[in-house]
Amino acid sequence: MIRPLVVLNIVGLTPSMLGQHTPKLSELAGRGFACPLGTVLPAVTCTTQSTLLTGLLPSGHGVVANGWYERELAEVMFWRQSNRLVSGERLYEAAGAAVESESGYTTAKMFWWYNMHAPVDWSVTPRPSYPADGRKVMDSYSQPADLKDRLQSELGVFPLMRFWGPGANIASSRWIADATIKVLEWHRPSLTLAYLPHLDYNLQRLGPADELIAVDLEAVDAEAGRVIDAADELGADVVVLSEYGITSVDRPVALNRVLREAGLLSVRREPLGWETLDPGGSRAFAVVDHQVAHVYVHDPSDLSRVRELLERTEGVERVLAGQELAAAGLDHPRSGDLVVVAAAGSWFSYYFWLDDRLAPDYARTVDIHRKPGYDPVELFFDPRLRWPAVRVASRLLKKMLGMRYYMDVIGLDASIVKGSHGRLPAVGREDEEGPVLIASSTAIARDHVAMTEVKRLLLELQFGAS
Repeated sequence: MIRPLVVLNIVGLTPSMLGQHTPKLSELAGRGFACPLGTVLPAVTCTTQSTLLTGLLPSGHGVVANGWYERELAEVMFWRQSNRLVSGERLYEAAGAAVESESGYTTAKMFWWYNMHAPVDWSVTPRPSYPADGRKVMDSYSQPADLKDRLQSELGVFPLMRFWGPGANIASSRWIADATIKVLEWHRPSLTLAYLPHLDYNLQRLGPADELIAVDLEAVDAEAGRVIDAADELGADVVVLSEYGITSVDRPVALNRVLREAGLLSVRREPLGWETLDPGGSRAFAVVDHQVAHVYVHDPSDLSRVRELLERTEGVERVLAGQELAAAGLDHPRSGDLVVVAAAGSWFSYYFWLDDRLAPDYARTVDIHRKPGYDPVELFFDPRLRWPAVRVASRLLKKMLGMRYYMDVIGLDASIVKGSHGRLPAVGREDEEGPVLIASSTAIARDHVAMTEVKRLLLELQFGAS
């Protein structure tokens, strides 16, 4: 009989964080083992999760970042959710194929990315509804469709405003933990994948050296502990892993402003007065994602010039092209013609305007899909607002009255961000800057695990060495 397996993804957890503030995770490591987990470039959510589940580098699974430029559409697309964007055999597909059909193998996928239409038995992911009148109604997407209704009838609507944005806190991870425990009780899956994002928030807001991170560690350890206890009751093995470590930063680098000032990036002046990026009309522009950026260059004859310009930019560590992309596992049609890696202490903002008065309307809102790059400033209320809660309340009142409203509560000062990720850990600092793998069983014990090995090791844990 197959022993059930629960895999918890605790974003931002590093080996050095295990200790007095993580009693449940430390106890798990004590009865099994813990080791550094080697990540991939870029060390960002969608890329690393795809590598964990397929065992492939980005060149194999195609998820080269959290978003990329679709050349045929001339549009930047971030945070899409279709599982069909990922190439390669997933962990749960390989496990299902290894089981005799009459025995059955079931999977629950709770809030891991690319959840929509995944070939699993139970899944839940955030998915607001957008009526034609411009409202945003909180909701989730699930397979089967009634699973989210059953969960929300018991737990309330998933707290999306606590999952991302200035209000992001432990409430979202607590809801996911509650929902995961419910699914374990109701369905007893062979494999359960759950995502707890809580550490991501203050590690970016405050930086990893801030003393308040200890409070966040204790909070996420408690939620993880409840899932671990539920798994133990079912006789399941437990593996806890993370995607990346977050390091201190103090220098935002606006690559698109550099390209614009060089005459390479184009913008459109919108009728209401602001500017938007025109990627299809640009000779070169950057899709930035934390500490890595994909730079798309329309004319190959501009490649050398663009590369030299970026290499001279303060805060850039290196620029990859050609065979260097292949060596990094990023030679894929979705990748930029150049990939830029930030220097230690730096990260890339998506800003392309040169005058804040011309910033697009979405710049001052939480809008992960329209922004042509990742924006951690969304984790903060604009510090210039004296009473941000009053502004939010006034906007929500307009929403309740059926009026149009503009949730302009985000600032434009990127220097407020104190933590970032995406680079590979510095040599010798993997414990502080890299992810971790913890297992309740010593059957797959290692001193170090590469991210591309995780799929094989999880199969080995459930089915034995092949």
